[in-house]
Amino acid sequence: MSDAIPTSLRRNRCKLALTALVAAALMAGCASRTSRAPITDLSAGGGVAAQSGESLYTVRPGDTLYKIAQAHNMDVNTLAQLNNLSNANVLSVGQQLRLNGSVPAPAAPVAPPAEQGPATPMPVTPVQPVQPTTVARASDAGLISWAWPASGDIIQAFNTNTKGIDIAGTPGDPVYAAADGNVMYAGNGVRGLGNLILLGHSDGFVTAYAHNQTLLVKTGQVIKKGDKIALLGQTDTSSPRLHFEIRRRGTPVNPLSYLPAR
Repeated sequence: MSDAIPTSLRRNRCKLALTALVAAALMAGCASRTSRAPITDLSAGGGVAAQSGESLYTVRPGDTLYKIAQAHNMDVNTLAQLNNLSNANVLSVGQQLRLNGSVPAPAAPVAPPAEQGPATPMPVTPVQPVQPTTVARASDAGLISWAWPASGDIIQAFNTNTKGIDIAGTPGDPVYAAADGNVMYAGNGVRGLGNLILLGHSDGFVTAYAHNQTLLVKTGQVIKKGDKIALLGQTDTSSPRLHFEIRRRGTPVNPLSYLPAR
């Protein structure tokens, strides 16, 4: 059924989902310094609200493990372990998840329909490199020491729809951290972006690395610029690539205004 949805619409939906995920991660980081208020799902398609003293949660349409964990002030890995989940996408509507150890462990979940399964490669479509235009250096680019996350050609330029750049490569090529930071998210809970990593940096910067083949880091891990964090892949996209974004206080900015000249 997803093939009937225009590519531009699918792209906009996944970018909106990423925006919501970044916002949720930033909220979680800020909340760690103060008492946490109940969190409401930030993306379209469902509302997950935390209930005080809740021991079980029933999965509703539009839920992801990440959203449920954030709504209940939990780490997503802890929630997965409590419920014997090996994949963040293995959820089905009506499934009950335990939120603490006060109730028995649930039975192994029933596999969801194919379109809700883990991110999988799509048929390869040849893509030609684009000629990058000259981009002015951002005035705040010097706040952080930046490095390129991958070495391939740019095959998708930054604009208001893409919100980042796409870098071509071969499956298994290394993906590097573009700056020092910490892992805010590592998983495949955002449909359309495949295996995704979000790194939080100083001065309100966040970087996103999507469509990876394999993730090499975990949520909460401290990362240095140049560390290998993933292997480039083709999950939820038509050819091997890295989709890379830089966001400043939640707003997408052109990575070419920050990355060093090649």
